[in-house]
Amino acid sequence: MSIAFIYPGQGSQYVGMALDLYEKYPEVKELYKKANNILGFDLAKVSFEGPEEQLKQTYITQPAIFMHSIAVTELVRSKITASCAAGHSLGEYTALVATGSLSFEDGLKLVKLRGEEMQKAGTGNKGTMAAIIGLDSKLVVEECSVASNYGMVKVANFNSPGQVVISGTVEGVKEAMKLCKQRGAKLVKELVVHGAFHSPLMQPAAEELKRGLVNTDFNKVKIPVYRNVNAQPITTDANVSEIRDSLYRQLTSPVRWEEIILKMVNDGANDFVELGPGKVLQGLVKRISPSVTIRGFDNAVDLIS
Repeated sequence: MSIAFIYPGQGSQYVGMALDLYEKYPEVKELYKKANNILGFDLAKVSFEGPEEQLKQTYITQPAIFMHSIAVTELVRSKITASCAAGHSLGEYTALVATGSLSFEDGLKLVKLRGEEMQKAGTGNKGTMAAIIGLDSKLVVEECSVASNYGMVKVANFNSPGQVVISGTVEGVKEAMKLCKQRGAKLVKELVVHGAFHSPLMQPAAEELKRGLVNTDFNKVKIPVYRNVNAQPITTDANVSEIRDSLYRQLTSPVRWEEIILKMVNDGANDFVELGPGKVLQGLVKRISPSVTIRGFDNAVDLIS
């Protein structure tokens, strides 16, 4: 079996995440102690106790999911060896830490910066996002193009067959939602988000993130990591400048998750392991490639079962 580690992104968080891991494993407690010092606030307390509204703030959500995924990875690393990895949006940073390209400390610092700047950009450039279910992605792209006459709108996430997310100005997204509904989408739902992620409205955040990326030391990956921006792997001999460029462009480019999974399967992956909160990616992988094995590690029960 060729094992692929996959890492969730924003939206997978929940109050109480990683609490049982923190209580049971001293090494997890130590990780959170380091994280609190780097972040300057008590991430453990917000992750474990909430309130939910605070946990949903982008600058908190992203470090919270990153930390949960890293903690689980550390606990399973001795039992499971992956041959490749990928992460959904934020999860790409987790994948890079897990595969040796980034240190834990540098990865968390970048995630902190990313979350803060995305929240800031969302406040400065008002926008929204919406899920479009049950409509071919090519048709969604077409309708976004038409709706662009009303305001900027693009596909932000190609998640799985018949499940995409669009992002842009409020006017553009609202018009695209209407057109997709008319075109036959089964469900069109605006999302509660703090910005138009993976759209040009995130350009100010991308520029600030670029400064952080330039000043961060990257190593070559130990196993291939598949990129959000083009679904192609960062190989073990790839120049680290490719990694920086991918992370910079990721903020304003769509997440090509369906293509990533298909490419990983085509390259030999047949056992997908989601590491971190929730089961969102497990559901997407099942829809993209029903024949592969899919499992996940979220809590202490998962680790002993």
